[in-house]
Amino acid sequence: MKIPKVIAEIGCNHKGDIEIAKEMIGIAATFAKCDFVKFQKRSNKELLTPEEYSAPHPNTQNSYGDTYGAHREFLEFDVEQHRQLQQCCKEFGIGYSTSVWDPTSAKQIASLNPEFIKIPSACNLNFAMLEFLARNYRGDIHISVGMTTYEEQEQIVQLMERCHAAERTVLYACTSGYPVPFEQVCLLELQTLNERFGTRIKEIGFSGHHLGIAVDIAAVALGATWIERHFTLDRTWKGTDHAASLEPDGLRRLVRDVRAVSRALTLKEMPILQIEAPQRAKLKRLQGVHFN
Repeated sequence: MKIPKVIAEIGCNHKGDIEIAKEMIGIAATFAKCDFVKFQKRSNKELLTPEEYSAPHPNTQNSYGDTYGAHREFLEFDVEQHRQLQQCCKEFGIGYSTSVWDPTSAKQIASLNPEFIKIPSACNLNFAMLEFLARNYRGDIHISVGMTTYEEQEQIVQLMERCHAAERTVLYACTSGYPVPFEQVCLLELQTLNERFGTRIKEIGFSGHHLGIAVDIAAVALGATWIERHFTLDRTWKGTDHAASLEPDGLRRLVRDVRAVSRALTLKEMPILQIEAPQRAKLKRLQGVHFN
């Protein structure tokens, strides 16, 4: 089996502090040994209506500003800061990526030419943004399908096919909640995605917002070749994503276990493996065979 790639989604868990973001890159790369880190990019006045921008944060204890718009701007890095983060990733030997939430952000991040760009569940029906990336960006396009009907998923894949980008598309099974109870993770959606789209797109991934790491291991067994989890330095920090995030040691164990399980998901290459031969010679008791 292909060893899955693990993405540490820093998102906005850096609290708007680029030095914290760089520290998180280093931990994800050297301690947890992830394959990628991922951030987020929003053009908030484009993404939000004036009323949404000026409204108070719906959960004031998690807010970094007097209004929701001010909160989002506080957490936002500009393109030059993303360039710095990309360079930091290069220095640590880990891949850089970003989720984009609007066409302007998509164009800005595409200009950095990361290996892949992520479309979050909330934005996967922004067909203009999807088409722009499909036609103007040459990297892979990863798309989460939380909050998305089967008919809408089909529309997404058909668009990528029309734009000759399906072979660069990865769909992620996802339940959009923070955190998600186990009975609503719905891991078997991985099989559904594979049955419907496995021959039409590049790969199938899993984006989890649950607690612990057991579910991610099962996702690997069900065929996910990308595992994405939110990452934080402290789950008690202010913000909506921290509670559903992994701290450094949890992320390290996730990467370790995902890789171990993927190596174990094989068939025997012969009935008796080489490792078994001395045990067979020592322990196996052959009995006489009797035929009636």
